[in-house]
Amino acid sequence: MKYRPLGNSGLLVSEMALGTVPFGGSGGFEKAASVDVDGARRQFDMALDAGVNLIDTADLYSKGEAEELVGRALGDKRNDIILASKARSPMSDNPNHSGFSRYHLINACEASLKRLGTDRIDLYQMHNWDGITPVEEMLYALDHLIQSGKIRYYGTSNFTGWQMMKTIGKAELHHLMPPISQQIYYTPESREAEYELMPLSIDQNIGTLIWGPLGEGVFNGKLRRGQKAPEGTRQGNGWPEPYIHDMERAYDIIELLAEIGEKYNASIPRTCLAWLKDRPGVTSLIIGARNEAHLKDDLAAAEMTLNQDDIDRIEAVTRPAPQYPYWHRVVSGMDRIDRAEKPFIDHYRKTIENRSDQR
Repeated sequence: MKYRPLGNSGLLVSEMALGTVPFGGSGGFEKAASVDVDGARRQFDMALDAGVNLIDTADLYSKGEAEELVGRALGDKRNDIILASKARSPMSDNPNHSGFSRYHLINACEASLKRLGTDRIDLYQMHNWDGITPVEEMLYALDHLIQSGKIRYYGTSNFTGWQMMKTIGKAELHHLMPPISQQIYYTPESREAEYELMPLSIDQNIGTLIWGPLGEGVFNGKLRRGQKAPEGTRQGNGWPEPYIHDMERAYDIIELLAEIGEKYNASIPRTCLAWLKDRPGVTSLIIGARNEAHLKDDLAAAEMTLNQDDIDRIEAVTRPAPQYPYWHRVVSGMDRIDRAEKPFIDHYRKTIENRSDQR
């Protein structure tokens, strides 16, 4: 297991993290979660033995039940890991039990601490943008939690590029601690993060944690062209995520991962994770499983290295269409390309050049 700095901080996090969406199974998570406290303990043992040092949860997951299971299962391992949780999501019908308000964030943090059975959260993440509360209110609430010792660092999740930069800019303006990380969705099928969020992570030194790296079950090896997704899996029981842009393209990607995986005696999910973990801007992949066999296979991706030809084949098949202003930088022959954009613009350049050759 390799360890990488988490943004502009002194924390080193494992390139694989353990997610806890599968813990519990209530509050709307019945289709995605079924791991009980004994299962959680076994997963923690497996993950820590493999070198994982980051565990990610949220108050939203099974409406607090996942946090409770994490707290009960961690036991004396609490000081061996970096514990991350999240707040902001609606936790009841009360309109004030949601968002970035000082009222909600402080209450939410104290409730999470109680459920987790700990005196601090190492990384507290804002689970989505709040378009009503002023950013300054969120920042001062988080500063209060930091100064009181209830959280150590904070990050974001599911923000856009401009929302991230607004948060960073307001923190700098008011001499407050900025976010050190962002948690975002990123898969071979869904690479939109490369347009803004990945360049931002490189330019601003923001750690990037990837949720759903297997596409919420799309790349778990059980979804194949011409076959119905098995019952009991997220894709087979009506779980609403992810949004698939083009299902036929997704099947093409699955078949390529299967083909390349055979060369390494590796599964589709292991091959998917092996490719994602070394993408530009990625700090750690958050993996979650409902059984130990799947978790063992996912953890093995940390030891898997694809050769450059296979890396390039996956990149070419999964490459998104160039969007403005990136295609304009290429077709107009712009010089002075920013280092944060270059890894992604170089790929777009190949698409544009190939299309030009076909005219």
